[in-house]
Amino acid sequence: MASLRQAMKSGHPPTLFAAFLYFDFCFSVWVLNGAMGPFLTQSLHLTPVQTGLMVSIPTLAGALMRFPLGVISQYIGRKNAAMVEMSLIIVAMLYGYYFVSSYHDVLAMGVLLGIAGASFGVALSLGAGWFPQEHKGLAMGIAGAGNIGTVVALLLAPPIAQHYGWHAVYGWTAIVMLIPLAVMALMAKEPPDIHHQSLRAHLAPLAEADGWAFSMIYVITFGGFIGLSTFLPSFYFNQFGVSKIEASYLTLLAAVMGSTIRAVGGYWADRIGGIAALAIVLLFVIGTLTLLTATPSLVLTTILFMACFAALGAGNGALFQLVPLRWPASTAVAGSMIGEIGALGGAILPNAMGYSKQATGTFAWGFLFYATLSALVLGGLMIFQRKWTSTWVGPWGRAAAAPAFAPTGGLPAE
Repeated sequence: MASLRQAMKSGHPPTLFAAFLYFDFCFSVWVLNGAMGPFLTQSLHLTPVQTGLMVSIPTLAGALMRFPLGVISQYIGRKNAAMVEMSLIIVAMLYGYYFVSSYHDVLAMGVLLGIAGASFGVALSLGAGWFPQEHKGLAMGIAGAGNIGTVVALLLAPPIAQHYGWHAVYGWTAIVMLIPLAVMALMAKEPPDIHHQSLRAHLAPLAEADGWAFSMIYVITFGGFIGLSTFLPSFYFNQFGVSKIEASYLTLLAAVMGSTIRAVGGYWADRIGGIAALAIVLLFVIGTLTLLTATPSLVLTTILFMACFAALGAGNGALFQLVPLRWPASTAVAGSMIGEIGALGGAILPNAMGYSKQATGTFAWGFLFYATLSALVLGGLMIFQRKWTSTWVGPWGRAAAAPAFAPTGGLPAE
């Protein structure tokens, strides 16, 4: 507890709180269609493939918007970028309330929901920007724990849709988005770690193998988290015949684990090293997904999902303990790139699950596909870590005691 207090004193907690709240509300907006999946599927008479596409569009759109927002934030400031984004989200929610009525409208609305998904790199860089290297894993974990917005969406959106119709969910969201916007305006301060580099320097992570290695790991950890979060309400509704509200609450149990463990994952990675933490996480994910192919009982399925989500959440925090160590001068842009590509994994999984169910009558092949992909990524991590620990990071991914490791790609170690 003393070390936690010391870590908080080393930075600016009000900005960290504003970043967490910003990411939390944005994340809840991002997964709205997934949370309302059973309602939309039943109302619009969708097939499993159509459902998979519907819940994956916001993920895909948000992924594609993350990197551009990260670059823009380096020029106008992360606080300003966050406030502009939240203002656009309010306009998008009003559009959903007044104009969305068909399947194709919902797909278009999914693109607008993607605006909220772009918040990732900006939120984490803003929240952690005031903190020194040795506490950035914890700070990024706390800011990133805003993905508990999934829980908020699963908890509130279904009851509102049940009693007032799913259009009302968009309307209420437009109103409550004023809360994080006000908090950001009043409490956040732009961190001093901004580096005025050329656009070429900001884009450097795109040309580096390390950036793509990090991104593939994030395809598993975050892609799995967001993909399962958006598809599980429809999975439970279809697989076990539970009510639409019960399907959302069962998903909520798993999402709570993944969201709350993220900060623990960052703290854990600060202690044992991000590489070690990620290796453990990936082994756990492979195991739980493989067990889920057996289609166990409702209770056992929920327990396995909770364990899987806990591992995925810890992995999200652990990975972003490494990012500021590798790219200290362009963390927001590197984080946005990794977040963008990783989020694309979230678009893969719902579609794989939908195609698996429609083609074979079971979801098992979708789980097996992602377990296999996780195993391949674990193998890649073991190969890359040999280079990482000899150049820019300490044993097993712990922060170096002194800035002895100079990142490649022309970025200075600080």
